[in-house]
Amino acid sequence: MAALSAALILQFAATPAMAQMDRRVQNKPYIDLRPMHFGIHVGVHLQDVEFDNVGLQTITDADGNVHEEYVLCEADKWNPGFSVGVLGELRLSDNFALRFAPTMHFGAKHLTFLNMKMHDEQGRPYTQTQDLKNTYVSLPLDLKFAAPRWNNHRPYIIAGINPMINLTSGDQDMVRLKRYCTMIEVGLGCDFYLPFFKLIPELKFCFGLSDTLDHNHVNELRDENLKAYARSVSNAQSKMIVLTFYFE
Repeated sequence: MAALSAALILQFAATPAMAQMDRRVQNKPYIDLRPMHFGIHVGVHLQDVEFDNVGLQTITDADGNVHEEYVLCEADKWNPGFSVGVLGELRLSDNFALRFAPTMHFGAKHLTFLNMKMHDEQGRPYTQTQDLKNTYVSLPLDLKFAAPRWNNHRPYIIAGINPMINLTSGDQDMVRLKRYCTMIEVGLGCDFYLPFFKLIPELKFCFGLSDTLDHNHVNELRDENLKAYARSVSNAQSKMIVLTFYFE
């Protein structure tokens, strides 16, 4: 009985010591208590756009001749781009924060047009491509929910709205997007507390809320042969995947 009692005492005495072994010295222990956080961020992103194709078109040329055109358009591959910006975060409570991170995204979308009424020597549809270059200024406002800090890391999720301004405009491109659009975004990340700063990798998904196709662009085209391509789509939904590294 005495041996059993001694064993139980040793076990209870050892449990706090084992728990302490899981704990580490915290870097920057008071950084999350500040009412405001500021930082910078860099990252990479992938731009995408999803089109609704019109299908068969009836075209009347300048001479009054009527003919049919059938052009299909798609964004056929992902083009990586570069992102850079600043960060401001307002602490609301122990777990919630409001974050504003103005960002510039430099990138492009690759479009392929298949003219189903014209064929090459191998009998394949005649193909044209367009690099739809975009430089966006985004002004995302996100609500951040973070789990309790454990040692030197703290995972979180975010959701918010992201108004964007497109600074690039190709006047004679076959397809052009609107200057302004709004996206909804969701993402996840983790705060890593390093000895001299906080590193925050984050993965975010952005989805356009409305049609971003510039429907008036076809009237600005000087090349009549391009108008069938401009009219081949009726709707465009922009999307983006962003991998960001924040430094606070």
